[in-house]
Amino acid sequence: MTDDVLTFVENGVGRIRLNRPKAIHALTADMCGAINDALLAWARDDSVVAVMIDHLPAPDGDPKLSRGFCAGGDIALIARSAAADGVEAERFFSVEYRMNHLLFVYEKPIVAFMDGIVMGGGVGLSLPARYRVATERTSFAMPETGIGLFPDVGGGWYLPRLPGRTGAWLATTGARIDGADCVAVGIATHYMPSEALDAVKARILTDPFDLTLVLDAASTQPPPSTLQATRADIDRLFASDKAEEIVAALEADGGEWARKQVSILRTKSPQTIKVALRQLVEGASKPSFADNMAMEFGLACAVIRRPDFVEGVRAVIFDKDHAPRWTPATLEEVRDEMIDAIFTPLPPDRQWTPLPQLADA
Repeated sequence: MTDDVLTFVENGVGRIRLNRPKAIHALTADMCGAINDALLAWARDDSVVAVMIDHLPAPDGDPKLSRGFCAGGDIALIARSAAADGVEAERFFSVEYRMNHLLFVYEKPIVAFMDGIVMGGGVGLSLPARYRVATERTSFAMPETGIGLFPDVGGGWYLPRLPGRTGAWLATTGARIDGADCVAVGIATHYMPSEALDAVKARILTDPFDLTLVLDAASTQPPPSTLQATRADIDRLFASDKAEEIVAALEADGGEWARKQVSILRTKSPQTIKVALRQLVEGASKPSFADNMAMEFGLACAVIRRPDFVEGVRAVIFDKDHAPRWTPATLEEVRDEMIDAIFTPLPPDRQWTPLPQLADA
């Protein structure tokens, strides 16, 4: 049990409320475990008809503590473990990925309110939901290549299934998109002003059987999507699955947007840019979400033992100098054999598996 996430039933609705505002509700292994326990109990409870995932308001409405739904996982803990024996980091990934999978196969309807920052672990918590509500405050990203990681928590499944090459662009650059963009590419199913959320949640709690009708009635037309305005450039310039070819296409284009993308890519880990691109290729062909998560667990176990992850977290999280020294330093130096090694399956006794209660899912 942990106070960092509250799980309870209210009028037939299983409620998952993130409660770690000083860390923008970043997930810990204990939080993921508590969510798993609650979801499994509610699956067997006929009185629970739906699940609602959101975050508690910050104490006293402090704007500094009201920035997000979930900013990811506890990266500092993972990095400290990775710098030692990696055991705690692997445990975190195993529990978190089991949560991602449980949410994905859950039979009862789930609604996630993606209000504020939705990154990394927050993506894995919300994208499996049947209903995903974005607002004008939504800021969605998979920024992992900036810390020497890769877009995990199901990124290998979701990102290649977005329209065109949107997924490859998000995965490699870590670009942030807003609520209107999320609706435009199918990441969000509904859009509504943040000021309406409390009333919408109250209506759901009044009659959870009308969950779909309540969300549809409250949904409003989002503003024009800026992402849609650049979709043609994304599809054309990020068309390749090879990082060097993407950079070459951007440099040859020479336009302002293309130059900006090159500058962004230069700040990311060359190794994990290549891992992410291959992850999306592999994930697109996986027969099930569970197969994708097993692949991502193997990637996580390998990547955290490479120098870039610890160095990326040092530069961005600990020292905050934002000047990581990547190893290798350039895309050209990241050989195919290195990526092949990262994608080598784990031995049978270390492979990820879904929760035992979901053996057939």
